[in-house]
Amino acid sequence: MTTTGTEQIPVRLDFDAHAAAFSRALSHLDNAATKQLDAVDFDAKLRELVRIRASQLNGCAYCIDMHTKDARAAGETEQRIYALPAWRETPFFTARERAALAFTESVTLLAQTHVPMADYQEVAALYTPDEIAALVSLITVINAWNTVGVSTRTWLPGSYEP
Repeated sequence: MTTTGTEQIPVRLDFDAHAAAFSRALSHLDNAATKQLDAVDFDAKLRELVRIRASQLNGCAYCIDMHTKDARAAGETEQRIYALPAWRETPFFTARERAALAFTESVTLLAQTHVPMADYQEVAALYTPDEIAALVSLITVINAWNTVGVSTRTWLPGSYEP
């Protein structure tokens, strides 16, 4: 357990210790997604915004903490990070970023949304098929990390240092 303020956040399961092979495989999958993103020169700041937004929707405190730090390190502004939960209501994001964020939300919430054709068409109008594949890879991996983090609370928010 760690103490932050007056709250104690219990670790439910040391996932890395009890599922070491899977944890390594997930890290390899993350590296593969990063290679896909690198191959299409996918913007580093947008990568982090996608990771943050999916993590916000999934309620993964550790990943939100980690990726907001990584976004700042990549040069993202505080204003855009803070506005991310309400990105549709702000003028701070480009059309390409908006399409990626909308697609991120649809894919992250696919049990409810089934990724509507309109969301896919919006992203397809602004991204190449290779870029969409890289984006799907990124969204898939962050959702997998969020699943582990939320269900086991194996990684404590505030413990990540870039």
